[in-house]
Amino acid sequence: MATMVDMEDRKTSNGEAHLDEPMPNGLHSHKKTPEPLSQRVLRIVRANLLVILTVAGVIVGIFIGLGVRNAALTRTQVIYIGFPGEILIRLLKMIIIPLVVCSLVSGAASIDPKALGKLGGWAMLFFLVTTLIASSIGVVMGFIVSPGSVPVSRPASLDEAVPARKEIIDSFLDLIRNIFPSNLVSAAFQSVPFGTDQDGMNILGLVVFAIAFGVALRKLGEEGEILIKFFNSFNEATMVLVSWIMWYAPLGIMFLVAGKIVEMEDVGSLFAGLGKYIACCLAGHFIHGFLVLPGIYFIFTRKNPYSFLWGIFTALATAFGTSSSSASLPLMIKCVEENNGVSKHISRFILPIGATVNMDGAALFQCVAAVFIAQLNNISLNFIQVITILVTATASSVGAAGIPAGGVLTLAIILEAIGLPTNDISLILAVDWIVDRTCTVVNVEGDAFGAGLLQFFVDRAAKRKGAELSEVRLEGDQSAAAPESSPLISKRSANDAKMAPPSEKESSM
Repeated sequence: MATMVDMEDRKTSNGEAHLDEPMPNGLHSHKKTPEPLSQRVLRIVRANLLVILTVAGVIVGIFIGLGVRNAALTRTQVIYIGFPGEILIRLLKMIIIPLVVCSLVSGAASIDPKALGKLGGWAMLFFLVTTLIASSIGVVMGFIVSPGSVPVSRPASLDEAVPARKEIIDSFLDLIRNIFPSNLVSAAFQSVPFGTDQDGMNILGLVVFAIAFGVALRKLGEEGEILIKFFNSFNEATMVLVSWIMWYAPLGIMFLVAGKIVEMEDVGSLFAGLGKYIACCLAGHFIHGFLVLPGIYFIFTRKNPYSFLWGIFTALATAFGTSSSSASLPLMIKCVEENNGVSKHISRFILPIGATVNMDGAALFQCVAAVFIAQLNNISLNFIQVITILVTATASSVGAAGIPAGGVLTLAIILEAIGLPTNDISLILAVDWIVDRTCTVVNVEGDAFGAGLLQFFVDRAAKRKGAELSEVRLEGDQSAAAPESSPLISKRSANDAKMAPPSEKESSM
């Protein structure tokens, strides 16, 4: 009776939670009541609250910027409007170095060296192919739209911001110098873009060192376990900080967007002269970001790529607001792990590398800019020059800094490679604040899809290996199925006979 009462209490304690329990005849009861619409909506809102807040932040920020724009604001008041957004950027940049170093060290130390090389090789192949596709789209869009066919006035005020001229070989030598920083501490806030140390984080050097250090710790074996645990704990604590920053992101993005709209000077004349160039870049980014990358993901995984994009929307909005792949990295790692099911070993190893070397959006815009400047100067590009643009844009995008306007600094390499004047970069700088935002969105989107594809390949390989192991076990079970003659069983029988209790006759004796 007590058992029956317990079963009744268990069935009734949770209301309707057990209505679909199996019945005595083995069938299931399907009397589950449908979820009310209000509860369903509330559940969906709770699950996507951060994304909804981010979307609302972008929309509200646009309206605030447009509403305040016509007011006669002083420079100080404009700074006040963008101040909450500045705090978000500072928080994200604060977390970049510990996140990149710790995640790469722990990731490289936790993965087998053979798997590490294979994983890194597939990632680099994906990044290289997608960047080359983006460059091709940029060249094709440049020739189709012909943005340089419209005469454009050159703003003299921006000439001073044009990067200094230097040889192409020097640019690639600087790239190699950045890979091997002479001082790790200075690499946290200095890079080598012009042969001498300049302000700007050298993420590439930190990435290379962190991977090498992680592999070295794994080689140490037990002696390296203490440091590996330290970096793992440091990494987890950093991700907790990232989760806190994520809830501030919608507010920061709102004021970032509003502040940038308020700062705009004469949008009408800007679009009148450079409208075709802006439209060409934005259309190219849309094609690559919403058609090409999702198409590649769908072809290999047969999964809905747009649900994947929805899972990383907060990171994409942050990329749009900050114009920095590096600043978006913490939120991207958090989003792909929690929303898209990418494991920590993959996301924390691949995404920092992608944020450094994968610049699809930058390569696309650089190709459009090169064709645009050639058309402005009435220079016809031959086949060799077009191939040079593709190769140079793909290669130089690796060295592009993951900071606002980072791609403009490497544009000079492409222009010099095909003999175009670098002074026209001032035109690109005039509208870079628009184009750079969509550039960054495409950059971080490519990183996320790369992590998703690698996760799919790793899962498929694990399933295949598990299937092979199960087949081996089945074959082993069949071979050992002759029970009585098995030596294992005979030994066990002998042991059982020795350990068996005495019979009644013996005990009676």
